[in-house]
Amino acid sequence: MEVLIFFTLGLAAAAFFLPLLIRIIAAAGHVGYNYRGDRIPVSVGVLFFIVPSVLLLGALNVHPDGAYLGLVPAFVMVTGGMSFLGLIDDLYGSRRASGLRGHLRRLLRGDFTTGALKAIGGLVIAFVVSWGTTPGHGAEVLLNTLVIALAANALNLLDLRPGRAGKGFILGGGLLFAAAWGSPLLVFPAVVAGALAAYLPTDLKARVMMGDAGANVLGVTLGLTAAWVLAWPAKLAVLAFLIGLHLLTERHSLTQLISGNRVLDFVDRLGRNQEEFPKR
Repeated sequence: MEVLIFFTLGLAAAAFFLPLLIRIIAAAGHVGYNYRGDRIPVSVGVLFFIVPSVLLLGALNVHPDGAYLGLVPAFVMVTGGMSFLGLIDDLYGSRRASGLRGHLRRLLRGDFTTGALKAIGGLVIAFVVSWGTTPGHGAEVLLNTLVIALAANALNLLDLRPGRAGKGFILGGGLLFAAAWGSPLLVFPAVVAGALAAYLPTDLKARVMMGDAGANVLGVTLGLTAAWVLAWPAKLAVLAFLIGLHLLTERHSLTQLISGNRVLDFVDRLGRNQEEFPKR
């Protein structure tokens, strides 16, 4: 019941706040070019941090005996930190380097990019929250750190076309719900999913971009939830998938891989303007 309540509250609050946020961002001149060359508001995905944080912090007073409440401060701080790192990259990042390997190469040459800041800062945040919330410490801290950090970046890898990162979150969240059904900690992805449900139609129409400020939050929400609710074997499987995804995208274009697979291409097209796609 709490999961449904938080999803509904996230949806309603985000639907109310989204138009105002878009106007604020556009008025501030924080716009960028999307893949089609259109100038549209960027970093609108800060919505995924703002709305869930307000609702979860409010729940500390309204429902102080909730089983998930002990982790609310950690969730808010981690999503806030990741969103801030993403926002810095959205505002000041250079596209001359891409991928973890590209930013690492520039770092070794003494060029500290915003992408490197995001990667290192994300790893530090992931370690701190893992150390503070993992009962066993030791090897499980390392495992949780890697799952959280790589998950935070994983949806950035998808966020190259309208709606793609959001669909990735829905798929990952669905798998988490199936694996940990009944866990009170599912309120965290549920409230973010509610905010995403209000936002996604606008993204699919290519009117706004969530930016790294939003994709980071979606990814780290999945990573945190996986670290908190899954058993060791499942977390190892998640880590293997995340490592494989990052290695794959270092060598190949994810967009080309998706367009070359009928199932993935079908999912990628859902909700988008079909005129954007070449006719087969």
